[in-house]
Amino acid sequence: MGRRVVVIGGDAAGGSAASQATKRQPDLDVVMFERGRATSYSACGIPYWIGGTVGSEVELIARTPDQHRAAGIDVRMRTEVTGIDLDRRVVLWRELEGGGEGIEPFDELVYAAGSVPMRPPIPGIDAAGVYGVQVLDDGVALRAELDSGRVRTVVVVGGGYIGLEIAEACQVRGLQVTVVDRSATPVGTFDPDIGEFIADAVRGVGIDLLLSEAVVAIDVGPDGRARAVMTASGRELPADLVVLGLGVRPNIRLAQDAGIPLGTSGGIAVDARMRTQVEGVWAAGDCVESRHRLSGQRMVVALGTHANKQGRVAGINIGGGYATFPGVIGTAITKVCDLEVARTGLSSEEALAAGYSFVTASVDSTTKAGYFPGSRPIRVKMIAERRSGRLLGAQVVGREAAAKRIDALAICIWNEMTVDQILSLDLAYAPPFAPVWDPVLIAARKAFEAVEVDVRRL
Repeated sequence: MGRRVVVIGGDAAGGSAASQATKRQPDLDVVMFERGRATSYSACGIPYWIGGTVGSEVELIARTPDQHRAAGIDVRMRTEVTGIDLDRRVVLWRELEGGGEGIEPFDELVYAAGSVPMRPPIPGIDAAGVYGVQVLDDGVALRAELDSGRVRTVVVVGGGYIGLEIAEACQVRGLQVTVVDRSATPVGTFDPDIGEFIADAVRGVGIDLLLSEAVVAIDVGPDGRARAVMTASGRELPADLVVLGLGVRPNIRLAQDAGIPLGTSGGIAVDARMRTQVEGVWAAGDCVESRHRLSGQRMVVALGTHANKQGRVAGINIGGGYATFPGVIGTAITKVCDLEVARTGLSSEEALAAGYSFVTASVDSTTKAGYFPGSRPIRVKMIAERRSGRLLGAQVVGREAAAKRIDALAICIWNEMTVDQILSLDLAYAPPFAPVWDPVLIAARKAFEAVEVDVRRL
C-alpha cells in the first residue's frame, strides 16, 4: 500500500486534487470524503437549473462518484469529517445517513471544504423557508420548494452575483420577486456607473429592487416558517420563501479547530504550491486565501475556476510533480436578465484602497458593426495607472456577445500591459463580430488620451 491521502470535500478543488494525485502516482491510496450527494459539479449552474435553462441537475455533474472510483479513488459519499487530529494524523468521520463513525489515518491531507453561505445574526435567519444556495444539495432543496406550488412571493436578501441569478430564476418561473441590498447599486464589485446598468436591467424584467436598504429581521409565522422580511426603514416585505444571496465565507471550522493557521483574509494560509503551514497538509478552493496580483492583498475568492486550478496544483505536487498557483486578478462574469456584465483587475474603489493613482475612461459602442443585423450596445470602462498607463482594471456591460471581451482585457492585465500597448493589439475584425475599431481598442485609445493629458499637467 502506498502513501495514504485523505481529501476533505469532493467538489471542484477536492476532486481535482484527488484526480491529479492519482493520475501521477497510481499507487497512492486516496480517500475522498463528501458530505453531499454529488461530486465534481458546477455550483455556478444551479440558478440556471432552478430557472429551467438547464434541464436536470445531473447535467451539472462533471464526474460522478463511480467515475472517481473507476480512477482509483475511494469515495465516501454522505460522510462528514467531524474532526482532524494532526498529532495522530487521522480524521474523524460520521455517516450522515447510516450513523456509522470511524477514523481514517493519513500521510497527507487535502482540506477542500469549500465555503458556506453568509448568514448574518438577525432574528429569523434560521427559520424554515430561508435558503442559502452554495452546494448542489441546497439547489435541490430550493428547487423542490419552488416546485411545491405553495410559493408565490420570493424575497432575495443580497444583490450580488448569486442573489441576482436566483432572483431571475424565480422571476422566469412567474413568481413575484423582490431583491433587497444595503448598497446603492447591485453587485458592489462593479463601479457605480456600471451598477446602474445592472439595476435598470433587473427592474426592466419586473423584479422589485430595493437598494440602500438593510434587512433587520425575518418574521416567522406560527408554523415556524418565514413569512416576511423586515427592513431598517420599516418596510415589511411578504415572503413565502427567502433566499440569502449575501455571498459566502470560507468553511474553515475544522481547520481552525485542528490548529491549521489562517491568513489575514480569514481563509487558510497556503503557499504557491497550496501547502499550509502544517507539514503534509494541503488546502485548495473556496476555503483558502489567494494573492491578488495587482494589490498584493490576501483575499478569499469563491470561484470554481480557481478551485479547480488550485486543486490541480495540490494534486500535481502530492503526486510527485511541481506546480504553483500564481494568484488572481478578480476576473468575473455573469448574465443579469438579458444584460451581460464582466470585470477584471481592480475597481475604482479597490484601486484607491491599494494606493494607486489612476485615470478612467468609458466608451459606448456596439458589439458588431453598427449597420450589421443584431448589433447591440456595449460599454467598456478602463482604469489605468497615472503616468505609466498600466491597465489596472476593466469592466464591460452590454447585451449578447458583449461580456466575453473581458477575457482579452484579463490577459492584458495579467501581462502588465499599458493602454497604449493595448491600443495596438491585432484584434480580429469582421462586421458580424465587431466594429472596425473594437470597443476594447476604442476604450484603450480614450484611456491613453486620459493618461497623456494627466502627464502634461505634471
